[in-house]
Amino acid sequence: MRFRDLERQYRSFQAEMDGAIRSVLLDGQFISGPQVRRLEEELARYVGVKHCLACANGTDALSLVLRAWGIGEGDAVFVPDFTFFASAEAPRDRGATPIFVDVSPDTYNMDPASLERAVIAVKAAGALRPKAVIPVDLFGLPADYTALEAVALKHNLLLLEDGAQGLGGALNGRPCCSFGQAAVTSFFPAKPLGCYGDGGAIFTNDSALDAQLRSLAVHGKGTDKYDNVRIGVNSRLDTLQAAVLLVKFKAFVEHELEDASRAAMNYTRLLGGLVKTPAVPGGYTSAWAQYTIQLKDEPSRESVLAGLKAAGIPAMVYYPRPMSGQAAFRDIRKAQPMDCPVARGLCKRVLSIPLHPYITEQEQSLVVRAVEQSLA
Repeated sequence: MRFRDLERQYRSFQAEMDGAIRSVLLDGQFISGPQVRRLEEELARYVGVKHCLACANGTDALSLVLRAWGIGEGDAVFVPDFTFFASAEAPRDRGATPIFVDVSPDTYNMDPASLERAVIAVKAAGALRPKAVIPVDLFGLPADYTALEAVALKHNLLLLEDGAQGLGGALNGRPCCSFGQAAVTSFFPAKPLGCYGDGGAIFTNDSALDAQLRSLAVHGKGTDKYDNVRIGVNSRLDTLQAAVLLVKFKAFVEHELEDASRAAMNYTRLLGGLVKTPAVPGGYTSAWAQYTIQLKDEPSRESVLAGLKAAGIPAMVYYPRPMSGQAAFRDIRKAQPMDCPVARGLCKRVLSIPLHPYITEQEQSLVVRAVEQSLA
């Protein structure tokens, strides 16, 4: 059994995928080929924004936006304490200080009340300028943008949606990657929409920001790549990856999101009462990047992990330590205005089990049986 079965996915549209890749090989436009622009247009239309810029990976997408906004030393950027490292790595790489915010025990996403307390505490301390907030659509579920956007507006914070796991989700009918002044996603292979390597994208309705990002992503180019008007980076999505994503995007929209949701609901039905299953509040739609269960304590999680491994079933812990506990941030811990007990506790209790659009009910039953036996 695979955690996310990319081989089974490939077999489902092998002829179309092989044809798309072959077309790029024959055409020879490996950098900035027409497939890249077509992908950007289709994704912008799907999300419902004016602009989409494809780039080399999701981390670059975050960094490019922060660079365009002028985020740097002395700035405070608020990020959830329970997330992947890149969410906090990007602002730190720009010289800013990530301020860690606690999360909801049910949705695992940034807690708006915790954000408000953190912003007030940073303002009171006076050492840093509150500048931006990066909520994360964790495991495919949108963050509470209704409340988070209100806090951001109140405190004059730029809001950058980290939709690396969220593309395909929605809040009250509004798609993920359409919130804030800008949003990003990742096309890492294991994501709901993944390529066969690294890739990412930035979404925005701000035409001036989009133009600046397109310059920054290609060495700060002006009218052409030999006219350099600013210091930029090299962050382009390869044409081959764009061709792969165009094939996958068709399946993603036509049936994969629905199939993954159906499998998630089946898990929730089978696991109900046995473990804490993922919460999807009213008005929310998850892209189901992961199906993450919560055990009562760390020993219970270790028991389930061992049981799944013995049964030949892959499982992952996202995430084993909070951002505030990462060694890379030890130099800024004194700047943290508050503790994040929910995030710290989740790191000891959560566990993600296999879920993808091609998983069978029989495979899901095997997973549930292994979990049940491990807890007996």
